[in-house]
Amino acid sequence: MTRPSLPPLSTLLPFEAAVRHASMTGAARELHVTHGAVSRQVQNLEKALGTTLFERGARSLRPTPQARRLAAAVREALDLIEAAAAEVSGRGPGGPLALSCEPTLLMRWLIPRLPDLAARHPGLTVHLSAGGGPPDFARDTVDVALRRDDFPVPEGVSRVPLFEEWIGPVCRPELAERLATGGFEGVTLLHTGTRPTAWDDWRRLSGRTTGAAGTPQQTFEHFYLALQAAVAGVGVAVGPYALVRDDLVRGQLAAPYGFVADGTGYGLLSPRPPERDARIVTLLGWLRQQAASLTPPPSPPSPTPPSPSTRTPPSPSTPTPPPPASPPAA
Repeated sequence: MTRPSLPPLSTLLPFEAAVRHASMTGAARELHVTHGAVSRQVQNLEKALGTTLFERGARSLRPTPQARRLAAAVREALDLIEAAAAEVSGRGPGGPLALSCEPTLLMRWLIPRLPDLAARHPGLTVHLSAGGGPPDFARDTVDVALRRDDFPVPEGVSRVPLFEEWIGPVCRPELAERLATGGFEGVTLLHTGTRPTAWDDWRRLSGRTTGAAGTPQQTFEHFYLALQAAVAGVGVAVGPYALVRDDLVRGQLAAPYGFVADGTGYGLLSPRPPERDARIVTLLGWLRQQAASLTPPPSPPSPTPPSPSTRTPPSPSTPTPPPPASPPAA
């Protein structure tokens, strides 16, 4: 039985890749063919359908709404074919799951929790790599990516939200007492090149200030270095709750002003709906369990630092870190 309305099948893979990348060059690189080969197949498809699928500029390629609709249908059909072929062959989704994660979250939150993942799901092996920004699943050969949502989700990528970002100043407990009684005067503010607006964001969201313009400053190349400097007592850094929670529980850091939501969050990205891969479903369920403890407790009111002319002797009370959450069941 013939299907006269079906477009040439040889055109669909290059077309879908061209829509996803918004680039003939990107599609050619993914499919390991020439730019001209992709261009010819797209033109053949346009001729077969009798319509233009891309708005072509001097240095741009923009899929039309009709092209996006067709590409979504092609992508879904390819996923179904891939799943059926895996089932028939007996291979199915299996083997290690490659997870890309933002470096500081990987070091300070995910890796310390891997023993719990292994205990709960011994059949799941996860290979970790550090990465940030929009993932390119075809280029980077990873299955899923854990990312902060500070960029638009790429076309055709699924995103499942996990937890919100809460930020606040963190430092050694003894330094937190000094902040509570004397403010930021003479205290070194720690900055990071990867989040250069962290202090400005906290000041804007909390409505607080950090003292005079002459406050000492120190900048580190990476976020995790600034947080480690805070643990070492070098100064005070703006820390996301997820990345400092363990240090707060252990008493290595304190959060004298609590935390405020900054409007961003973390999510798990995958090149197709996660329910189509049992490994991703397992990982996602575990991540949701872990993320349930990442909303900070209500912050106690922080005292407004007195001015130099009215400063009073230090109060005997000291700020305390958030209470530890109950450990997960073994």
